[in-house]
Amino acid sequence: MNTTESITDLLDRLCAIVPDYPQPGISFKDLTPVFADPTGLRRMVDELIAPFEGQFDIVAGLEARGFVLAAAAAYASGKGMLTIRKAGKLPREVYRDEYTLEYGSGCLEMHRDEIAPGTRVLILDDVLATGGTVGSAVRLVELTGAVVAGIGVVLELDGLEGRAKLDGHEVVSLQLVHS
Repeated sequence: MNTTESITDLLDRLCAIVPDYPQPGISFKDLTPVFADPTGLRRMVDELIAPFEGQFDIVAGLEARGFVLAAAAAYASGKGMLTIRKAGKLPREVYRDEYTLEYGSGCLEMHRDEIAPGTRVLILDDVLATGGTVGSAVRLVELTGAVVAGIGVVLELDGLEGRAKLDGHEVVSLQLVHS
């Protein structure tokens, strides 16, 4: 594993750039090639969880790419994984939170009985943009009485003020993407 390559350089090298997605004028930075690369995936996950070592009991992943990160991080850290899903996908009683994002609105849900109050939860997702999705996950975790131990994202979109909506929570992003 090349540990001399910075995580930013690794992401720049492995990510695919998709022009005009999801709408004209947007250049989408696709992380799926990083997920497919064993060294890239390991480095990305290690870099996300290192700042929170010893501070979390379970890892929460947001549907869908956050699931990849959270599953790998849970395995690497010897912790369990909590799924935070889009509306209508969970079979038991749920907490529900609606939110707005840069291209519309959405709703996330989490099982009510998945974690005990006081559980320290590390929330992972691929991108922090306006803070709508991650903010929704924070609210869901806190509804259970659990504690958000921190938030880790791979990419943070500059200029959308997502971090400001997560005030009071430690946020670690691996790369700031200038829009």
